[in-house]
Amino acid sequence: MKPDKQTLHFAGRVVRVTTDEVVLPNGHRALLEVVHHPGGAAAVALDESSRVCLLRQYRYVAGGWLWELPAGKLERGEPPLATAQRELTEEAGVSASRWQSLGTCLSSPGVFTERLHLFLAGGLTPTKTAQEHAEVIEIHWVPFAQACAWAIDGTIVDCKTALGLLRARETLRTSGTASGGSS
Repeated sequence: MKPDKQTLHFAGRVVRVTTDEVVLPNGHRALLEVVHHPGGAAAVALDESSRVCLLRQYRYVAGGWLWELPAGKLERGEPPLATAQRELTEEAGVSASRWQSLGTCLSSPGVFTERLHLFLAGGLTPTKTAQEHAEVIEIHWVPFAQACAWAIDGTIVDCKTALGLLRARETLRTSGTASGGSS
């Protein structure tokens, strides 16, 4: 849906903020605040011992440390899988030979345009990390069952991480694969 009128209020390095005047499906005219984000991708990376890579990452906006999957912002023209592959290497120091889509999710569809692409990664090989200076990250390899339990009990509060873990668990359960995904 294209807005009838759009006013730009802010354009930064990552996001743009607009107010969009739109006509809703019920015929009501509304003025909506929209945060435009290029989207992102995340990897559920499972090793041969059924451990998943989780990052304990400091997030100023969230008020402290969070458990997260390796993930990042889509660069202009970059396919979501390439983003997931790049971020897994940069943040976690591993590459994967097998990838499977776990679908997408919306981070906050009432205000953000951000769409997150989730992937299951297997066939892992160690590489060198290339974390950004503004990233404060600890790399942990957690038993997959424990990470899924954290997604359920609220230890993990990041939505892409919780959903990615649970989608991976269901994918592995229905495919009969013990770990690592498929191509």
